[in-house]
Amino acid sequence: MKGFIRWILNHIPRRWLQRMAGWGVPILGLFYLGRARRCPICGTRRRRFLPYGYVTSREDALCPRCLALERHRMIWLWLERNTELFTERPTLLHIAPEVSLMRHFKRLYRGTNGYITADLESPLADKHFDVQDIPLEERSIDVIICNHLLEHVEDDGRAMAELYRIMRPGGWGIMLVPEDRSRAITFEDDSITDREERTRLFGQYDHRRVYGRDYDERLRRAGFIVERIAFAEQLSDEERRLYSVGSDDMVIVRRPLDN
Repeated sequence: MKGFIRWILNHIPRRWLQRMAGWGVPILGLFYLGRARRCPICGTRRRRFLPYGYVTSREDALCPRCLALERHRMIWLWLERNTELFTERPTLLHIAPEVSLMRHFKRLYRGTNGYITADLESPLADKHFDVQDIPLEERSIDVIICNHLLEHVEDDGRAMAELYRIMRPGGWGIMLVPEDRSRAITFEDDSITDREERTRLFGQYDHRRVYGRDYDERLRRAGFIVERIAFAEQLSDEERRLYSVGSDDMVIVRRPLDN
């Protein structure tokens, strides 16, 4: 199963994966019937989640119903326990929207114009634009969710500056990226063009960089206040097993009130 899923991820274009996953993954999930795991987003119970990964498959990763990965389940739990997003419904921009989160946000914001999805090419998004040149008004968005996108962008500093520009003073966002915390400095090299070599070095053929411990400083240079939260450590051992949230940090950004 791990090898089959890895082959699909590396050989089928992303836009087609997004169309196929909604019916293909639930079929694979029938091999994992049980109740030892529960997705906090959709409530699905399985003995464990499906494996997932472009290079090395992670066990217990993909929810077979809503397609949530570890970071999506972590985000959902953090939002539930630490924000008023589900009750106040602030204006929310969701960049490169993950299906698992998008479905539930669309229900939450039904009847309002407060939830905006955007991507360069995804057929699932409401708007299509380059995050390096966002066609939205300055200080127009309360909350931004932008996960595992900046590693794809040619000029991530420009993209961060654009996200800061459209965020209202006092606004906040979740901006996660693949990180290698053993690296002090982010590694990027556009001279490497071989697909397999880029997959080996960057973890995915269409990634431009592997972020190091300087990621937070890159965000600060754009103007953000950055808070790094080891959220998984705030969960009980039972919760970590039940939800399988992994161990990545939450990276929360805020725009100061006076800027």
